Amino acid sequence: MSTMTTGSSPSAMDGFWENVRTILYALALALLLRFTIAQPFRIPSGSMQPTLEVGDYIVVTKWSYGYGRYSFAPLEGLLPSGRLFGTPPHRGDVVVFRPPQEPARDFIKRLIGLPGDRIQMINGALYINGEPVQRESLGVVDFENQDGIVEHIQAYRETLPGGGPSYTTFDKGVSELDNTRVFVVPEGHYFFMGDDRDNSDDSRRSVGMVPFDHLVGPAQFVVVSFDGSAHIAPWTWFSGFRGERFMKRVK
Repeated sequence: MSTMTTGSSPSAMDGFWENVRTILYALALALLLRFTIAQPFRIPSGSMQPTLEVGDYIVVTKWSYGYGRYSFAPLEGLLPSGRLFGTPPHRGDVVVFRPPQEPARDFIKRLIGLPGDRIQMINGALYINGEPVQRESLGVVDFENQDGIVEHIQAYRETLPGGGPSYTTFDKGVSELDNTRVFVVPEGHYFFMGDDRDNSDDSRRSVGMVPFDHLVGPAQFVVVSFDGSAHIAPWTWFSGFRGERFMKRVK
């Protein structure tokens, strides 16, 4: 006796479109998370050494300062200026931002000056509002750069005023950046510096003052890090992996 089925199995085309919908939903969710929750970045230069090293992959939270045009890059050209749910950053935050002179590039530096502050470097030491920032010499330290070369660098432990964070800075010798004019931070703007003080294009140079609207968000932690030996060959990912930096908090 033959049997009869009353239903029909999905066609190959139905299965194809179901897969397409699943992929589109996943992409939409990924974009939503990237624009509103967190975004990964790779550190390409040494201006924030030793806090951040070349080859670090960091996570930046988008909600911390609210949402501006550059929170939604590369769609910023479609959005108005201003900030939604804006919350001011804190002195000492390590921040990703877009400088007004190069709005298509992401920079990451430490926030040193708040609106109204007077910032100056005198003989390599940082002054805020006429007072020297607490600085303790750590002596000459050995630091392995992205090329695997060990450098011998004078390091300092700097502590920002008002209960701000402590962090390590590098001083690589006499530099034009050791002595600067007094920078007065305008209202609605911030002053940024790299922790590798002689190796940073920051607010002392072409970056200038950064408007609140140009901030993307603060760096929270290093997800993973690879030294200069890692490249496209998968086995180098293991030999170049920096285990000591895995999930390291940025501060």
